[in-house]
Amino acid sequence: MPSTITMRALLETGVHFGHRTSTWNPRMRPWIFTERNGIHIIDLQQTIVNINRFHDMVRDLVASGGSVLFVGTKRQAQETVRREAERCGMPYVNHRWLGGTLTNWRTIRERIDTLKNLEKRRDAGEFDLLTKKEALMLQRKIDKLQLRLGGIREMQKPPEMLLIVDTVREATAVKEANILKVPVIALVDTNSNPDEIDYIIPANDDAVRAINLLVKAVSDAVLEGQAMRKADEDETDDTAPPEYVSIEYEGDGDEADDEQFLGEATLAKLRDANLFEAETPATQKQTPATENKTPVADSPDAAETSAEPEPGAPAEATEKDESQS
Repeated sequence: MPSTITMRALLETGVHFGHRTSTWNPRMRPWIFTERNGIHIIDLQQTIVNINRFHDMVRDLVASGGSVLFVGTKRQAQETVRREAERCGMPYVNHRWLGGTLTNWRTIRERIDTLKNLEKRRDAGEFDLLTKKEALMLQRKIDKLQLRLGGIREMQKPPEMLLIVDTVREATAVKEANILKVPVIALVDTNSNPDEIDYIIPANDDAVRAINLLVKAVSDAVLEGQAMRKADEDETDDTAPPEYVSIEYEGDGDEADDEQFLGEATLAKLRDANLFEAETPATQKQTPATENKTPVADSPDAAETSAEPEPGAPAEATEKDESQS
């Protein structure tokens, strides 16, 4: 579903106002509609088209498990960036961008761990055992780290995309993203270089209302993607194969006979197929010894016959006695 931003909303929030013509970047010419009173006017038709297109892109990225880092350190954007990032559960940087946040992520991660350890010590009451000066110095260190790293403290890995407000001010963040091939979606004003940005939203990046409108649109796309991901996970859980539980037979201690499990008809077929020649069921009566055909003593084959019994013949006499006893 595309973004719900209308042309009227863009006009009312002043998204179309660019910078003075003397400070423009010629590479922004394709996104400039006209010039009025020494100020460039942004083409809002392209703005609304890009918003709708990038809305679906951000939604699909988040639905596939990706994350978006919100970046805006200028005074007009700080509160909006923090509020909207927290609303959709994404990391953010709304104070000074620390060099190496992306390119030297391991060191940044160590600083975040330092912040968490200090907070853990403070909550455990260890600061009470220190002198007042030492506790104050550690608390100031916590405040400083919290100010710069608080928005990314839960970020476990570099993000899959950056949302940037004012690419001129956040030039370091743009450069690091370009080095790591991380796509950048940004509010690009008439004084910016669009060649460094992957997904351009031509807009006024100085007005608070304009920033609020556009950043909120990206935040809505993130929430929509999270809802899609949750729905897919729930559907996967519903269609998962059932877990089979093995049930052991608990009898009365006696071994059940074959008929209890196979049935009399099935056993009869198996007997006809000579599958039970090797062993005789316990319930089957032994063939009387008098019925056995014993070769005549005078016959020349008598010795061989007595030495090698035929297949299926009854067991030895001793075995008969044991079974009959």
